[in-house]
Amino acid sequence: MLRTRTLALIALSLTLAACGQQPTQTDLAAQSNLKAQATPSAGAKKTYMVGFKPGQGVNAAASGKVGGQLRRTFATIEAASASLTSAQATKLAADPSVEYVEATVPRRADNYVVGDGDTLGKPGGALGNLGVNWQPQGEFTYGDVALEVPALHAAGRTGTGIAVCVGDTGIDANHPEFAGKLAGYKNFMGDGRDSATLLNDVDHHGTHVSGTIFAQYGAGTGAAGQPSGMDPNGVGGVSPGVNLYVARVLGDDGTGSDEGVVAGVQWCVAQLSSQNKGGTEKRVVVSLSLGSSEGSKTEKRAFQAAYDAGALTVAAAGNDGNKLPHYPSDYPSVVKVGAVDNLGNLAGFSNYNSQQELVAPGVAVLSSVPLGQGLAAKASAAGVPAYQSVDPVEGAAKLTVTGTAIVEAGGTGNQFCGTGGTAVNAALAGKIALISRGGCTFGEKASNAVANGAVAVILYNNVAGPLNSITLGSDMSIPVVGIPMADGLATLAAVQTASPVLGSVSVYAADYEYYNGTSMATPHVAGAAALVWSAKPNLSNAELRSLLNATATDLGANGRDNFFGYGLVNPAAAIAAANKK
Repeated sequence: MLRTRTLALIALSLTLAACGQQPTQTDLAAQSNLKAQATPSAGAKKTYMVGFKPGQGVNAAASGKVGGQLRRTFATIEAASASLTSAQATKLAADPSVEYVEATVPRRADNYVVGDGDTLGKPGGALGNLGVNWQPQGEFTYGDVALEVPALHAAGRTGTGIAVCVGDTGIDANHPEFAGKLAGYKNFMGDGRDSATLLNDVDHHGTHVSGTIFAQYGAGTGAAGQPSGMDPNGVGGVSPGVNLYVARVLGDDGTGSDEGVVAGVQWCVAQLSSQNKGGTEKRVVVSLSLGSSEGSKTEKRAFQAAYDAGALTVAAAGNDGNKLPHYPSDYPSVVKVGAVDNLGNLAGFSNYNSQQELVAPGVAVLSSVPLGQGLAAKASAAGVPAYQSVDPVEGAAKLTVTGTAIVEAGGTGNQFCGTGGTAVNAALAGKIALISRGGCTFGEKASNAVANGAVAVILYNNVAGPLNSITLGSDMSIPVVGIPMADGLATLAAVQTASPVLGSVSVYAADYEYYNGTSMATPHVAGAAALVWSAKPNLSNAELRSLLNATATDLGANGRDNFFGYGLVNPAAAIAAANKK
C-alpha cells in the first residue's frame, strides 16, 4: 500500500511541476520510438528511465523538485520513466533516493534481410555436425520437424495450460491461424493501434513470430495465392494449445525502446495468478524476438523481477554475426537463442558468445503474416527441372510474366553490375533477365535490368542453397525472384545451348512468408518450453530452464560452446528425461 501511494504522489508531483495539472491516461501511456540525441540542447527533453534505491519507491519529494513529465511507473521494480531536460536529469540523479537516471535505449525486431554479400552459413566453423536435412511435412515446417513436433503433437503435447506472451510489433488476429483464439492483447506504443482485430502489425514481424508458436493445424488460408509447395492448410505452430498473449512493444517500422519492452514484460508477468493483478495463468513464457547492443539497468531489473516471479523469458541473440552483447538476451535472467538452418549449422547472421544458451531453426522459416501482406513467388523455365524453391524479393512488383524468353544478363560472372549506364545488353528488352548473385547489390542488378528493358528478373545464388529473404533496397516496377544456385546454373546452361528458353515469373500477395533471423529461432524455443512445462507443470522456471539445457541436442564441439550454447532445444528429450525422475 505504501508503494502504491508513493507512485500516485510522483505522478502528481511531476505533472504539477511541469504543467500545473494531472496527466491524462493518454499522456501516461504515450510511447514513441526513442533514441537519445547526440548533442541535445539544454532545454530539449528526452525520455529517461529512473531507478530508485531499494525501499525508496518512486520518491515523490525528490521528483517534485525536478519538474518534467511522468510517462510510466514500474512499481514492482521501483522505477519510472519521465520526459526531462538534461539539467533535470542531472539534478534527479543527484537525489539521495535515486540509484540511476539513464536515457532510454532502442530496441528493434531481430529478423534478417539478406544483402548481396551475405551468406547464411558460417564456412569453416560453427557447423552443427549432425548430418541432418530437416524438411517440411505438410503443415509441419522444417522447424517443427527439427523439434520433433509431429510426434509430440500426435501424443497430445500442444502446450495446454501454459501461457506464452509475445512482445513484438503486434498481430493480425483476423488470420485464420489465430482467429478467435487470442487470450489477450495490449498496445504499449501509444499510437491508437489498440485492437488485435484492426490494423496493428504494420511491420508483419509479430504475426510471423506468433505463428511459429501458435498457428493452428487445419486452419490455414488455403493453397491459392500461397508460397509454392506449401500445405493448403497453412503451417502449424510448435505449441498450438497454449494461451497466447501479445504485447505490442515495437512500432510500425519494427523499432521501439526499453521503456515499452519493460512495460510489456510487466504486463506479461501480470497474467500470472500469483501476482494478484487479475491474472489467471499458472505458468508464463515470455518470447522476445528483439533487442540491440545497448543494455539498460531498468530493463535488467524488469527481467530479473520477471524471473523471480516465476516467468521464463527467451530472447533473440541478435543478427550481427558477432560475439558482442545483445540485450535483453544477454541478461543472466534471460535464455539467449541463436539460429540454425535446416542442416543444423549456425546461421551466418546469428550472434554468439558466452551467454548463448540454446539454438533453434531461424533460416527460411515459413510462418503467418497479416492477411494479404506477404509475398510469394513462382518461376519456371522450359526444359529445366522444376526449381527447388522460388522466393520473392522484397521491393519487387506484384506482377506475372509468362511465355517470355529468358536471357543471360551478362557481365563478369553474369552478375550484370555497373552504374551510370555501363551495364548494357540490348537483348534483354522485353525478356526475363537471368542474373547471378555477387559483385554488386541486388538493387543494382535489378535496376540495370529495368534500364535495359527487361520485364522480369530471376536471380540465382552463387553458393549452394536457396536465395530467400532478400531485398532490392527500393521498389521496382518488375517482378524479381530468387532461386538456388543449382537451379540457376541449370537455367543458364539451357539458355546458352537452346534458344529461346521460355520462362515465367510471378510475384503475388500471400498470407505466409519466409523470414530469416534469430527472431525466428526464439519462438521455436518459447514453444518448446511451453510443451515441456505443460507436460511437467510442477517444475519451477529455473528447473525448466536447467532441463531444457541439459537435454538439448549437442551441436558443434562436444559440450556447451559459445556458438550453439547447450545445443538445439529438444522438447521430446526434455519430457522423456523428466518422466524418468
